[in-house]
Amino acid sequence: MFGEQGFDMNALLAQAQAMQSQIARAQEELAAKQVLGSAGGDLVQVTVNGAGELLKVDIKPEAWDEDDPSTLGDLIVAAVRDANKKVAILTETSMPQLPDLGGLTGQ
Repeated sequence: MFGEQGFDMNALLAQAQAMQSQIARAQEELAAKQVLGSAGGDLVQVTVNGAGELLKVDIKPEAWDEDDPSTLGDLIVAAVRDANKKVAILTETSMPQLPDLGGLTGQ
């Protein structure tokens, strides 16, 4: 990209377009995946897709306590957080790595 002739803008644009295509493909593949989150020793399980959309909630009957209904809400929140954490890890490992731009990325 940088050579004796100087900066090659066409090469940079081609590289950016290729990276954009790779990212779009990775996002599509990620959205098609499903992740299971759970809480309370699997009393509550949720399924989330790779785009972070909640798809399914499974609650075992023993998770419900008439005297303490807020606990069930807490378990649902914890299960969703567990699933979202797993999606974040999956996203990090699934996305293509950005090329080294000679210090232009701010890292």
